[in-house]
Amino acid sequence: MTERVSTCCTKINQMWVTVIMVFLCLFCSYNVRVCPSIAITQMVIQHEESLNDTIGAGQCPDYNLVDAPPPTSSNTTLNSTTPTFAEHPNIGEGGVYDWDEAIQGIILSSFFWGYVLTHIPAGMLADRFGAKRILGISTFVSGLFTLLIPAALKMGGGASVLICFRIVTGLAQGFAYPALNVMLSGWVPAKHKSTVAAIVYAGAPLGTVAAMGTSGPLLAYFAPDRIGWEIVYYLFGSMSLLWCLVWFPLCYDEPLEHPFMDEQEAKNLSAELSAHKHKKPPQVPWRHIIRSKPVWALVAASVGHGWGFLTMVNDMPKYMKSVMRFPIGHNGLLSAVPYFGMAISSIMWAKFADFLEYNNYMSRTKIHKLGNTVATIGPAICTIVAAQSGCNRVVSVSALIVGVTCMGAALPSIKINVIDLSPNYSGFIMALANGLTGVTGMLAPYVVGLLTPNQSAEEWSRVFYTISAVLTITNSIYVMWGSAEVQFWNEPGFHLKEKIEREKAEAAEAAKESVELLQMQSEIV
Repeated sequence: MTERVSTCCTKINQMWVTVIMVFLCLFCSYNVRVCPSIAITQMVIQHEESLNDTIGAGQCPDYNLVDAPPPTSSNTTLNSTTPTFAEHPNIGEGGVYDWDEAIQGIILSSFFWGYVLTHIPAGMLADRFGAKRILGISTFVSGLFTLLIPAALKMGGGASVLICFRIVTGLAQGFAYPALNVMLSGWVPAKHKSTVAAIVYAGAPLGTVAAMGTSGPLLAYFAPDRIGWEIVYYLFGSMSLLWCLVWFPLCYDEPLEHPFMDEQEAKNLSAELSAHKHKKPPQVPWRHIIRSKPVWALVAASVGHGWGFLTMVNDMPKYMKSVMRFPIGHNGLLSAVPYFGMAISSIMWAKFADFLEYNNYMSRTKIHKLGNTVATIGPAICTIVAAQSGCNRVVSVSALIVGVTCMGAALPSIKINVIDLSPNYSGFIMALANGLTGVTGMLAPYVVGLLTPNQSAEEWSRVFYTISAVLTITNSIYVMWGSAEVQFWNEPGFHLKEKIEREKAEAAEAAKESVELLQMQSEIV
């Protein structure tokens, strides 16, 4: 039986199997990461007074009364119910937990409290011991703790239990990005980097699409029973666990370890990857990495992209509900649309980047800088348009869709830039870049809360201006100092060469001191 499986699977290109599985890992991770942003809108009790006071000075009119003046009494469509989602997609408004805005903000940001802590150890462990087990265990733990959230809350756990579960989920997912970069560096040759990056990192926006696009209709259908929000955690937690069942028997750290891969194909692929890759890399060259301008330019670009992306992911559903006043069914779908565009644009940009590079129209460094510029300046302009649009739903939502779509160009640019700079230490560098990016996931909800105490269109314009400024500044840093060249401290012989040069310098210094000592003795005599 094993021989039959082996014979069958040798006909399949295992590199692409690994790529698809890593894509699905990121897809499942973002399902788990994003689903509370939608679910919490149905978990929390909507007080009658807050519903009535939502439409006030500077607020947008109700979604069903776009052309009418804002209602002044409680007799609004927010309080109406009808039997089906098709007749009235606002069905299911309400909740069971009395959490104020501050508690909700803590819940949504708590994921990142754990997320930022495990990046550095994850990068070092993945570089040293391989990525397969780390990536698998990370996904299993995050899926399990998501699946258990409804049971934990049913047993009497309140917001504190949910916060703890989200912190553990963040701790687990902090291992994902560093490990998957190490995994890709052991499988993907230079000629496929852009395409693979577009496919793999499209898992983030597509996972967001799936979580938001599916959660809205599900919550709209199930929420009248007051238990409907649970379906979100059950669905996406189970998907992560199912992925683990396929991952462990099917994927391996490198081609030569794969039992189902053709031996000659594995050797050829390993030889192609070995030019800049250590079999067992030495210690991380901390001093050189910390002093590297290309590394810090990449960190700046990652932080800028993360600020825009994570602000949209965490707070877009609230903007759609509180400002644009879309009902829950429309909220989930409209919040998801921009990320579908982001995934498509990332693949299109990867193909365009490959075209430019293979025809020698631009260097890889310039291609990455162009991609990041499109992914930052495009959204910067679009968020300004959204800020100026006020309560015009068509203009605001269209601008946000176009802006987030442009962000797709960053995926085959700055994300794969980690492997460009250092295949041997890609896990550590990704940990540094993505760990600091994760800090924005903690800060962004807090900043949004400070800027939007009344959730008005005018207040949200400040959020959009802030996003625009951060994107523009970080892109300027990347354009000045970014690079796609393999750094000298990555090379296999670098550490030995540095050691020899250090020993030579020490020997020369010792010889100089000996000569000076002899001269002093001769003068004394």
